[in-house]
Parts: sequence; structure tokens; C-alpha cells
Amino acid sequence: MQAHPVPLLCRRATPSSFVLALAVACAVPAGADPGPKETWLPPVANAAPEVVIRTGQPRLRVEDLPKAKRFVTQHKTRILGKTIRYKAIAGETFISNLYGEPTASIFSFSYIVDTPAGPDRPVMFVFNGGPGSSSLWLHMGAVGPRRILLDREVNPSNLPPFGYQNNPFSPLDVADLVFVDPVGTGFSHAVGNAKETDFYGVEEDADANARFVEAWLTEHGRWNSPKFLMGESYGATRVAVMSRALAGGPFYGGTLRAITLNGIIMVSPSMAIKPTPATGALDMALALPTFAVTAWYHGRVRRDGRNAAQYYEDAKRFAIGDYIDTLENLESGSVAPRHKEEIAARLSEFTGLPAKEWASRNFRIPSTEFRELLLSDQGLEAGAYDGRYTMPKAGGVNDPVADDPAMAKYTPAFVAAFHQMIRNELEVAMARPYNSITWVGANFGWRWNRSAGGPNATPGGDLAMAMRRTPELRVLVASGLYDFAASPAKAERELADAMLPFDRTIYRTYESGHMLYIGQTAEAFAGDVRALIEARPRS
Repeated sequence: MQAHPVPLLCRRATPSSFVLALAVACAVPAGADPGPKETWLPPVANAAPEVVIRTGQPRLRVEDLPKAKRFVTQHKTRILGKTIRYKAIAGETFISNLYGEPTASIFSFSYIVDTPAGPDRPVMFVFNGGPGSSSLWLHMGAVGPRRILLDREVNPSNLPPFGYQNNPFSPLDVADLVFVDPVGTGFSHAVGNAKETDFYGVEEDADANARFVEAWLTEHGRWNSPKFLMGESYGATRVAVMSRALAGGPFYGGTLRAITLNGIIMVSPSMAIKPTPATGALDMALALPTFAVTAWYHGRVRRDGRNAAQYYEDAKRFAIGDYIDTLENLESGSVAPRHKEEIAARLSEFTGLPAKEWASRNFRIPSTEFRELLLSDQGLEAGAYDGRYTMPKAGGVNDPVADDPAMAKYTPAFVAAFHQMIRNELEVAMARPYNSITWVGANFGWRWNRSAGGPNATPGGDLAMAMRRTPELRVLVASGLYDFAASPAKAERELADAMLPFDRTIYRTYESGHMLYIGQTAEAFAGDVRALIEARPRS
């Protein structure tokens, strides 16, 4: 694990800016007819999109729906040598729009410890990414009271039988945990007159999940609890936007929730509004350290006594220095032939690819091609989600997720162990299939545009606003060194652009990949999460 007290600041960085709209009082002139009492709402500029009332459909109430399903069981476990007794609640929570109409059933898994702390005990709401992913990955990987059992931590067998075990590192000892499946994932779905596609957008998703948090706090009497959000991959974007949706306001959501947060944990974050592959100078510079450390792992370079973290840092210094300067100067044709030779040689030294390979490609190699070239002499391809994982190149079908060496190796164990656990321990019996990840509609049809908060609203801007409003809010940014999908350097740059307070933003890297809790790193990650919750420094 590597700590970064100061975020990466690339040269020529231009801090992102965002505009705070000024609230304007809306008043109805004396004697004016405000319209029908049941449906009229004041006009709200830049409000988050509301799940619409479809004309011609009957108005519904929550009472009109079938009773929400709940499965409640009692358990005990041992965490850091202590026995923890807790209640597990797996079940549905109905949320409604501003008109009081039910719009969705959000399924969650809540673990609540038997403790005298009661309503003042911290609670953490946990989300994965996708954006069409359920929460089972963090649930079974490092945070929940149970975690998967692999035959090997890296490159495990993907054939059953699979198992799960007690998780001795779970932060359940310091906070109650709520694993949330957004609409269209897990068992969660639209209800009433709403459609699942109504929720497939940056704003709509954040608003729906904020409504869930609000409902959960009310049901369990936990408004006074210290509150934390954790999100992985797109889930990091989700919790950043949620920090604003939970606050609410006349220009954002049209309702005041006034829910503040004690901490936010961003796991393998990618804060771009709509991620797109690129080979520009900055993109290549931010990707190079991950190229280098993956080459280090597979023994394709000289280590010279450096461990993975040290090698990564050396590569990063070169990347944001001489390398990015060279790429930028190449565009103007002002790089001498001798300098080109020197840069090609250093790129070869850090990545293991021949200098002539880099030179012939104008010093730019996309990550997909790098992963294919690195171990080509062995007929292997490295994983995008974790560069330590490999599969034979022959027979590949170029599916960026299902055919990825990492995803193909560990997802069967996660999914099977999760189904075993919720059936055998949580006694969940649902007629609907559990959607681990949904691409159709969700990932493929996601609305990335931001309408609320103005056209320049960004997740980083939302997070900065939350930290401005709450001076005690602390953020933990956690990344895996071998993650090509969301590299640590890119995450640092994106969050540096948001101008987050350095003294309250903690950067950590782990010798792992996108699921940074795989590969003997779960204990370190869970320890950093526990330290954030307890608001104490961790060396």
C-alpha cells in the first residue's frame, strides 16, 4: 500500500471551474391561481430530472403496491479478534417521486450490529459501478461480513465449487453496513408507472439512491448517525454526485434533504463524465505508470531492487516530466532525433517493449495494444481490470469485459459465492433473478448529460461543493496499481482538477487491480476504511 499526501498535479494543468447558481426566490403573485393543488410544484431551474407522471395512467400510492419483501436473520462473526453480533436485513425499500407516487423498489442488504450506541452508531452505504452493476463485488470482496474464498488470490480457477468465509477485516465493527443495488441491478426494479430506463442517467440515478438513503435513515431512526458513502468504479462518480443530491436544494432536486456526510470512500474511481479511450499526451502520460508496474510484475524489466510501489513512482515521475513534454513537442515538430532516441530507450526501460516499437508508433501505444504486446512472446494477454491476470491471446473474442483475463477469472467465484451466501445465511427467496451487471438499457443506454446544477456540473465539482459545505468531510481515494480501467494517476489528476482540500483528501494505492481488495490487499484496504470512519490517522 502506498500513501499519497499530495495529489498528482501535472504541468500545464488547468483546474476545472464550476459555477454556483444564485438562488432566486420564487413567489406566486397575489391572486394568481397556482394550478391544481395535488400536482403543482414551483418552477425549479436546473433541477434533477424527475421520474415523470405518465398521462392516462392511474395515480398510485405506496399502499397500492404489494407488501415489501424482507428477510431478517441473526448472525455473529469475529472481526480483529472480537465477536460481533449483528442482524442482517435483506429486502425492498419503495421510493417515490416528489408527487408521492411510488417509482422503484430498491433492494439492499443491511448489517446492523447489536450495540448500545444505537442511533448514534456510524452507517456506511455501499455502491458498486457499471453504472449497471449490483453491489455484490464490494459486498463479497472486502467490506461485508463474509468474503469469497479463492484457490489462488491471483489467476484463480474459475470452475466450481466455490466458497466463502468469514471476513475478519470487515469494517462492520465500527459501522453498520448497507449494500445498495440501484434500479435495474440486483433485485431492484421500477414500480408503478415508472420504467427502469427512467433511472438510467447520472442525475436520475443519484436522485433515486439519495431517496433510498433518506428512506432508510427514516425507517431505522438513524438520522443522527455519522454517515459514509463508498462507491467503486462508476460508483465513485455515483457517490460524488449523491453528495449533492443528499443535500438537495431549490436548484438541485427541488427538495431539501440536508443530509451531510462524514466521509466518502472512492474505490478505483474514474471521474470522467463519459469515459472514452484516448491517446492524447496527457492520457498517455497518466497511463504509463500502470504500463510500467505491470511490466515489473511480469518480470519484463530490470527491477534494480525496487518494489512495485517504488517502480510505479519512478515511472510516474518520468511520465509527467520528460515523457509528456516530448509528446507535446512532437506535435509542433520541435523534438531532435537524438532526444527521440533517448525517450524511446527510457520507454523501453520502463515497459519492456522494444524502443523501436515505441518510436514506430510515435511514442503512443493504447493500453489495449500494450496488454497484447507485453507478453506476446508467450502467447498471453494481460488483463485490463488487473494487469497481473493473463489468458491466452488465441481464441479471444475481443469482449472488453466478459473476455477480459481478470473478469473471466474472478467473477464466477464472486457470483456463485454471493448466491450461496444469500440463500444459505440470509435466507433470501426472490422470484426475480439477481442481475449482477446489466448492460442492456443501463450501461448501453446511460444518459451522461448533466442537466441539474448547470451544464458545467461535474462529479468532482459536486464533491468539492460537499467538502465546502461540510468542513469536516473527509475523502479516501483508493486505487490499484495494476488497474488499466481506472489508473491511479488518472484518478489523482481528475480529483486534483476538482481542487479538493488537500488536508482532507487521502490518496492510497494498493498492489492490486480494479478490485483492489484482491491479492492480499483486503486487510490494508479495510484498515484504511476503518481509519476514515474512526477519524484517526493511519500510517
